Amino acid sequence: MKDKELESSLKALANRRRLAILRFVKRNKKNKEASVGDIADEIKLSLKSTSRHLSVLFSAGLLEREQRSLQVFYKLAPDIAEPVRRIVSTL
Repeated sequence: MKDKELESSLKALANRRRLAILRFVKRNKKNKEASVGDIADEIKLSLKSTSRHLSVLFSAGLLEREQRSLQVFYKLAPDIAEPVRRIVSTL
């Protein structure tokens, strides 16, 4: 993993709301994925703020997204670098 990619991932993790999102997605029983609405309800943020946090996590390569009709679903990316994967596994 390049230093710049590691820096981006660590910056994305340096926020309690984003950590809560990762924890929720990781522990979600439905195929380890969740819709934006479900995530917003869980972390008690507006859809707009939640979407902004999800965008940061997606850009850092920590989440994958899939659009189904009008809903967007997020799940943990399978190819997270090992140092970051160890951090996420503790959530």
